Amino acid sequence: MKRNKYLFVCFMLLAIVLAGGIFTGLYVNFNGQVHKKHEIRVVTSFYPVYIAALNVAGSSPHVVLENLSEPQTGCMHDYQLTPQDMILLSRADLFLVNGGGIENFLAKVGQSYPELVISKASEGLGVQEEENAHVWMDTGLYEGMVQNIAASLAKADPEYAKLYQENANDYCGKIRELTRQMEELRDLAQGKPVVIFHEAYAYVAGQLGMDVVYCLDLDEERQVSAREVADVMQEISQNEVSLVFAEELYGRDMGDAVEAETEADVLYLDALVRGNYQADSYLAAVRRNIEVLGQALETER
Repeated sequence: MKRNKYLFVCFMLLAIVLAGGIFTGLYVNFNGQVHKKHEIRVVTSFYPVYIAALNVAGSSPHVVLENLSEPQTGCMHDYQLTPQDMILLSRADLFLVNGGGIENFLAKVGQSYPELVISKASEGLGVQEEENAHVWMDTGLYEGMVQNIAASLAKADPEYAKLYQENANDYCGKIRELTRQMEELRDLAQGKPVVIFHEAYAYVAGQLGMDVVYCLDLDEERQVSAREVADVMQEISQNEVSLVFAEELYGRDMGDAVEAETEADVLYLDALVRGNYQADSYLAAVRRNIEVLGQALETER
């Protein structure tokens, strides 16, 4: 009898333990499902879009923000999606991109994940020309990108719409100060001819009111022909160009040749496609560009 009593107690304890485990599992699973409902997984395409989204998302507990490319990847014209990228996008609720033809893989993403919301930050901002959508180079247009991203996040997560708009307004206030500084430089630069070694600088020239007389679109792998070198020198001479905008990451060979054979100064500006993931990194890079431009333009007065 005593033995049966012990067996009964053991069975009851085992049943309690099993029941506790089951209910704990259900509770954890339920909480996880609730948490998942409130979690907005946002993926950005590359650095300038990520930094804008980082500032807009701010302290929202709902947004899980990830970037598709590494912060040092650069522009996305020739970017090839990896299997890891596709896995990342498969979990995303919102894909924030620049648009304007820079992310040439968007068709593939749309076909693979038709339910994924893809939002173009440059939408409605007036891309200068087809395939030159480097709008983040113009601080006034970048402010528009930030506001577009705020609207996209608000639509995805209405509960925190007010926070996203407040964060966007705060960040745009900082960008607007840079725009004010660029407007001061415009007084010195307006109407000046300029040669650029990357199409992104057309936006800088446009913001300064300068006239782009020649664009040699360089990149890391581009081999410049002798004919192109001759054309650059000819344009600089004929148009009395005193300033050339270039990207140092693409090398200094062409810039050195220009400064050796002409009287033009080569200004190495950040194309703002690479950087760290600090929230103020875009602002800091633009300030450095403004400093370089300001010193050169003041010298020419």
